[in-house]
Amino acid sequence: MKKITLLYFFIISFIVFYTLTIASGCAQIGAPTGGPKDTLAPILLTALPAEKTTNFKGNKIILQFNEYIDVKDIQSNLLVSPYPKTNPEVSFKLKTITLKLKDTLLENTTYSINFGNAIVDNNEGNPLKNYNYVFSTGNTIDSLQLKGKVILAETGKPDSTFMVMLYKNSPDSAVLTKKPDFMARLTAQGNFTFTNLASGQYQLFALKDGDGSKTYNSAIEPFAFYGATVLVTGTNAAIDLYAYAQEKEKKTTSPVITKNDIEKKLKYTTNFTNNTQSILTPLEIIFNKKLQTIAFDKIQLTDSNNQKITNAILSIDSTKKIISIKNNWQQDYNYKLIFAKDAFTDTTNTSLLKNDTILFKSKKNSDYGSLLLQFTNLDTSKHPVVQFFQNEVFVKSTKITSANLNETLIEPGEYELRILYDANNNGQWDPGNFKQKLQPEKAITLDKKLSIKANWDNERAIQL
Repeated sequence: MKKITLLYFFIISFIVFYTLTIASGCAQIGAPTGGPKDTLAPILLTALPAEKTTNFKGNKIILQFNEYIDVKDIQSNLLVSPYPKTNPEVSFKLKTITLKLKDTLLENTTYSINFGNAIVDNNEGNPLKNYNYVFSTGNTIDSLQLKGKVILAETGKPDSTFMVMLYKNSPDSAVLTKKPDFMARLTAQGNFTFTNLASGQYQLFALKDGDGSKTYNSAIEPFAFYGATVLVTGTNAAIDLYAYAQEKEKKTTSPVITKNDIEKKLKYTTNFTNNTQSILTPLEIIFNKKLQTIAFDKIQLTDSNNQKITNAILSIDSTKKIISIKNNWQQDYNYKLIFAKDAFTDTTNTSLLKNDTILFKSKKNSDYGSLLLQFTNLDTSKHPVVQFFQNEVFVKSTKITSANLNETLIEPGEYELRILYDANNNGQWDPGNFKQKLQPEKAITLDKKLSIKANWDNERAIQL
């Protein structure tokens, strides 16, 4: 009997141990994942007063949502129209946002309070995009719209960092001295929409507001103006604004002291590529230290037979470190550059260690590519110019005088092409001038970049 009891106990223990082991293994393999990730934005359940309330008299607005919420970067996101002297005070707790209005409200006026992307759920940060609370202090809600786009005049590209500003019943000079009545943000594509407008006359501008004043007060601020009074009627076509900076911002940088600056020796390099000189650009001698004196008569450019080239032009740049030699370079030709050791001295009166001769050869025509551009819908009365850029750096430009443009001797590489409508026919882009009511010249950037190959005939058809 004891043997049977012990055997029974052993069997039961083994079954329990085996069951627990399998259950433990299953738990590790099949642990719950917690369900799908929450991707839904908060939903507004109630607003007090209700959305689109008329004859609004209070100074507090309460918004109740379906889940716990958070409010992010409210100062940069909140946009109140008409533009207030003081922004509302915004607070939030659990599922509720409370706004306290600080300004005295205008009579018979429709207000909109746009939260941008400030309202997010507390768990995953899903934003309630561009929630707009609207009310009116009068009997009706204004519902007219004004749409358009801001375009960088120099490139034809959008820039979403501008603010668009609207002034009602004001002269266009108001943008110089007062804050706007209405403001709108841009989408990534540069589009804007003003909503809840009353019919009337408006002045329209766009500004990249450098100092936060909401006024155009500096020639270096990127800016756009429409140039005429906009009559908002509800049937307005979209308006394009062309932005420009009248003056380039002067960048000031502190001098950086490098190892080369503290070296005692005066050294140089050149802009040769594999010891060959481009036939399109100047030869450059780049020094490691600022030069104090240059004896140009001790610098000679010759051919391989030591025949001096007399029409070469030598100059030095503003940094006093780069000497340029402009010359009508012959293709596939041998040159010498000869200079005495005392031809250059730096600010410590140090010269080169020895006289030097640089032997180099110019590139061949076959080292370059050629390009045929074929235009349709070409209007030569607008003085079109094709501009070549590499990494946003201007390379060259050519006036377009016929439907076919043949360019030879182009450095191989990838280029961005722009078509500039050169109103004053001076071969370069010119900004606008608000005081003179002069709009900027307009350019467009072609969608596809152009890849130029050496010793290759490249072609591109362009529809304007």
